[in-house]
Amino acid sequence: MFRRCFVLASLTTLAFAALAAPPVEQTRIERLIRFVETHKDMKFIRNGSEYSCEDAGQFLRGKLKAMGDDVTTARTFIERIASKSSMSGQPYQVKFSDGKTMLAANFLGEELNRIERQP
Repeated sequence: MFRRCFVLASLTTLAFAALAAPPVEQTRIERLIRFVETHKDMKFIRNGSEYSCEDAGQFLRGKLKAMGDDVTTARTFIERIASKSSMSGQPYQVKFSDGKTMLAANFLGEELNRIERQP
């Protein structure tokens, strides 16, 4: 009985470990969140409400922690966590100081492309 429980626990642990993002991807995800947080003159729009970039960073980390079990790359982070509301389906946007808006998925995708081009 003990052996079965041990094997089951080991397999469960391995399954969860396999779902976790590799360290390089975890670093990229964190860089994307910090990229949002450092744009002090920008607003993050979620479900029609504007939030500070600091609040957006906290929100993205919380959503990743709560819903990110299958997020294994920075691209899947953008697609599944940082692109749209899981409640309403509305896309997230960023609003710049000049009033122009951009889809958060595009904003973060451009930054990820820049990160990936770095040596």
